[in-house]
Amino acid sequence: MDRTELIAKAAQEPEDRLLLAKVLDKYEQKERRGIPTVTGFLSPRQQQMALSLLRAAGVRDGFVLDGGYEGAERQTLAFLPEWAEAGEELVFLRAAFRDPAAALTHRDLLGSLMGLGVERDRVGDILVSPHSADIVSVPSLRDFFLREWESAGRVRLDVTEIRREDLLLPAVQVRTIRDTLSSPRLDAAVATAFSMSRGKAAELIGAGRVSLDHTVCQKADKPVAEGTILSVRGLGRAKIVSLGGLSRKGRLGVTIERYL
Repeated sequence: MDRTELIAKAAQEPEDRLLLAKVLDKYEQKERRGIPTVTGFLSPRQQQMALSLLRAAGVRDGFVLDGGYEGAERQTLAFLPEWAEAGEELVFLRAAFRDPAAALTHRDLLGSLMGLGVERDRVGDILVSPHSADIVSVPSLRDFFLREWESAGRVRLDVTEIRREDLLLPAVQVRTIRDTLSSPRLDAAVATAFSMSRGKAAELIGAGRVSLDHTVCQKADKPVAEGTILSVRGLGRAKIVSLGGLSRKGRLGVTIERYL
């Protein structure tokens, strides 16, 4: 399979092909020159496409996904020769709010960065705490952040570099849903997780607005399992924590965590 076919097979949308071409470029550069190479930060969907591309190309090792901490949503994909060690492709910064009463959100902070001309794939997760926010970034932006990022909206910031182990990870907020499903189908799971009719869920799936484990799925009858991540564009994300055990009416018990 040639390069064009590999990319076309892994891409979910036509516009994804440019991203996957860049991923393949990074891998080929590492192979030719024997140096570490790294992509920008990838969303979970982009990560799945990149891994599908590498599998199709027969690449099984020599790369690592890293977002700075376990469970990071946005991660870079680093290709490493045998002599290189993982963990040096990221920097970590803390933006402390000078006003202790300030209540900045993820959107406020990301908006201020975009206003400074920072491209989204140069920044990983933004971890917001009551009085500060921790940022995962590419090393090339370290000095820029320390020198230029002075405020978010009207709130002044003091930006310092921190260590990976100093990241403050906010507690994940979820709503636990315990219910039953008539069958372990995608449409039934989406309907339960996002409080809608099964018909509406099927409509969203058919429109390409639903992802199963970060990959768009348009098959309403696709089976789901424990650990499956459900994403609905515009509504959020949920995880199937447990699935199994029949009720007296023959329905499957399910526990779902919907992220708030």
